[in-house]
Amino acid sequence: MNFKTTSISFLISVCLVVLLNYFNQVSLVWLLLPFVVYNALIIYGSATIQSDFFLKAICSAETNEKIIALTFDDGPHKEYTAKVLSVLKEFEAKATFFVIGKNIRENEHIIRQIDAEGHTIGNHTYSHSFFIDFKSKKEFKEELNRTSDEVSKITRKRLSLFRPPYGVTTPNLASASKDLDYVIVGWNVRTMDTTNDTEEKIFERVQQQMKSGAIILFHDTSEKTVRVLKRTLQLAKENGYEIVGVDKIIELNTNKKL
Repeated sequence: MNFKTTSISFLISVCLVVLLNYFNQVSLVWLLLPFVVYNALIIYGSATIQSDFFLKAICSAETNEKIIALTFDDGPHKEYTAKVLSVLKEFEAKATFFVIGKNIRENEHIIRQIDAEGHTIGNHTYSHSFFIDFKSKKEFKEELNRTSDEVSKITRKRLSLFRPPYGVTTPNLASASKDLDYVIVGWNVRTMDTTNDTEEKIFERVQQQMKSGAIILFHDTSEKTVRVLKRTLQLAKENGYEIVGVDKIIELNTNKKL
């Protein structure tokens, strides 16, 4: 089910109840059922990026190749992004950093380092505000363009990947990202590294879900993540996994190179 088919089903259900009321005196109270189901599906679809409800998101790849993509949200951070880059360099691994535009100021050197060391930079909007999901299509475009412009000033490269804040999608976000020709990137392994969970619990979560074609979501915003990342890369190495750019996962899903 996606937004279009859900909306059509909702309208058909409402019409059916109205017709049954007219011909068979079925109570209009039954209209509550399609309303409840419709809104439940909207909430689920909005909150679950893997559902492809409003837009298609690349969240993993079906492949027999032992490959994994690492992604980091919410940077650049003046302290921890550099530490993440150091660990990645130690293991000769590449990653994708979904950056928040407002965090770039005074961290331009970090953006330059990410790019120089062969990692990919993606868009994570400019503000990443708590109420960002209520923005209009025009406002979403402004969010994406401001971040893209900030990165482009430094790297001279256009951003082509976008990860919605919190993994939440809306019709306005979907329309804006489509107009700007972004590839939407989700995940299928959520480390929950921004919670109060211990390092051990976070690593255990990664260990249990590690599999071919996975996209792992980290945040380059804490020392705990740096430690878990090092253990994750060691685990991947011991089990024969290759760490690839998220573009490889996208290629497997779309049969085209970025």
